[in-house]
Amino acid sequence: MNATAVRRVLAISSGGGHWVQLLRLRPALAGCQVTYATVDQTYAADVPGERFCRVVDATRWDKVKLLYLAFQVAWLLVRIRPHVVLSTGAAPGYFALRLGKLLGARTIWLDSVANVEQLSLTGQLVGRFADLWLTQWPHLARPQGPHFLGGTL
Repeated sequence: MNATAVRRVLAISSGGGHWVQLLRLRPALAGCQVTYATVDQTYAADVPGERFCRVVDATRWDKVKLLYLAFQVAWLLVRIRPHVVLSTGAAPGYFALRLGKLLGARTIWLDSVANVEQLSLTGQLVGRFADLWLTQWPHLARPQGPHFLGGTL
């Protein structure tokens, strides 16, 4: 990628607190062409003027919806061709990081601030595939990841 090209970023998460934390990263994405993706269409109002996509809300308890979500995320990645995939969790981020990595994107996983005692299940599953794996709690950091770089969102 040449130095003057604008980086394409897919910022994706599930709803609720994951989405709120993802939004708090917006200042760090200034100057990038960001596509935000999450599970609730009403969240588009949180990112006016930005690209926004809705994906199905799926959990590990609904295998059919998870499969559909995986296909939606794959199609989104093919359309956007992001240079970077960033997620704060959960299922949408898992698929985006795993599939984005296969397509050559750099990947960042930021584990939820709500996971004070231990890493999220999704973080445990996907963290080793992330180029940058972060936790918001210093006592959860490990040399092999996740890393703590200070502060919480």
